[in-house]
Amino acid sequence: MRWLWTIARGNRLQMILNVIVGLLQVTASLFSVYAMRYAIDVASHAVEGEMVVAIVFIGSLILFEFALTISGIWIRNILGIRAQNRMQQIMLERVLRSEWHSGKKYHSGDVINRLEEDVKGVVTFLTETLPSALSTLVLFLGAFLYLFSMDHLLALITIAIIPVCLLLSKFYVKKMRRLNRNVRDSESRIQSMMQDTVQNSMLIKTLECTDMMISRIKNRQGELRHHVARRTFFSVLSNLTLNLGFASSYLLTFAWGAVRLSGGSLTFGGMTAFLQLVHKIQNPARSLAHLLPQSVAVFTAAERLMELEDIPEEKGGENRLMKSPCGIYINKVSFRYDEASPEVFSSFSCSFPPGTSTAILGETGSGKTTLIRLLLSLVHPSEGAVTIGAQESSAEEISHLHRCNFVYVPQGNTLMSGTIRENLRLGKPDATEEEMQNALHACCADFVFELPDGLDTRCSESGGGLSEGQAQRISIARALLRNRPVMLFDEATSALDPDTERLLLTNLFRSRQKTVLFITHRLAVCEYCDHVLRL
Repeated sequence: MRWLWTIARGNRLQMILNVIVGLLQVTASLFSVYAMRYAIDVASHAVEGEMVVAIVFIGSLILFEFALTISGIWIRNILGIRAQNRMQQIMLERVLRSEWHSGKKYHSGDVINRLEEDVKGVVTFLTETLPSALSTLVLFLGAFLYLFSMDHLLALITIAIIPVCLLLSKFYVKKMRRLNRNVRDSESRIQSMMQDTVQNSMLIKTLECTDMMISRIKNRQGELRHHVARRTFFSVLSNLTLNLGFASSYLLTFAWGAVRLSGGSLTFGGMTAFLQLVHKIQNPARSLAHLLPQSVAVFTAAERLMELEDIPEEKGGENRLMKSPCGIYINKVSFRYDEASPEVFSSFSCSFPPGTSTAILGETGSGKTTLIRLLLSLVHPSEGAVTIGAQESSAEEISHLHRCNFVYVPQGNTLMSGTIRENLRLGKPDATEEEMQNALHACCADFVFELPDGLDTRCSESGGGLSEGQAQRISIARALLRNRPVMLFDEATSALDPDTERLLLTNLFRSRQKTVLFITHRLAVCEYCDHVLRL
């Protein structure tokens, strides 16, 4: 509840506007009961009055309610999407600023599901459901007081079912919360599996595993249907019990009104008002009862979003940009990913002096990727220290605040969907046309200028439309545009032919102002490096 209250603070405008519209709708609704009763009594000559005035009054109320409905739709669609976008931005920023290793326990498909569905559920509840519940409560109280002024006993009988609902609510919330969590977790698992399947469609095709993957998804969907069926059964049973109580109350009201009408103590307009008021009491009561499952759903969504917020966040501070060239020094570092995992490094020491280039070799599993993660402060040593600086004696221990000193080119295709220009500007947002052309030329990527749209050529997901070698060269150009003291390359030339690789390496190692670390399996790279580190 505290978390929801905090989130609600950023959506006050929409909440207040929805409350105002809702209260005006309640006022118009109660006035319409009076107007209808008055018109019927005038028509049946039970009271004196002008029929034209009654009809104009009813027509005015209809137009007023119509205007309020349009206002509600406008507020919901315009302000609603803005509130949803704002919260998605906040949650996405929180995920991106969290510690990398701690956040890896959540599948990206699960995170996306939470950022879309759970955020939408929370925002809708806060900006629409709660304001609507307030106006519904006012309508309930107003209709009850109106009916109470007409018939005390009938008003009390109408709400007799509410205490029973309150007694059963505790059991309902506990049961529904568990059922709803099962459904949401199943949906996340399905989205994660579908995302994996689509992203690895080429692998699945070549391994001829299409039937297997479809079968796995069908099994997951079967689990989801099972959880949805259990939730639906419980929900239908609860609603049936509630509606039977309301139906009995409405039938009793009708009978009581008929008795009074036949006895002459109630006019026909009064009978109509009776039925309308009972309807306006029971409908809000139903809506308030439905608030219970909606609350359970939003509590589930809130819990899932709070789990993302519980991932430890990287502490803030000013970035520590070093003068180029600077070196990296590793002193007696020990590291393992968790207690159950084997130790990757044990009292490991080495140094990468300023302005030097080092080829890092090693078998699979020897710790090459882990070394990159330690340098980028994505993981942290359990013992020892990794430092950065012009000299080892004055070097600072690496943290995420020193990440600004690195450019990193991971192995594989790391281009994002969008134009080549947009991909390059991830390295330097304000890069000029000339700077981008120079970076591409240095990386042997002059082919870009021969494309029909040049820098504005669009790439699909993961650089689709380009070869692996072309995508690698654009990724290296993006790194050069970032222009930082330390350059990390992880198999960055694996897809290049020998001639292109030699020319690119010559360009990369021409300057001695950068400290270059090159993880590779290709011995040709070693010829261009000052040092070779074997793990």
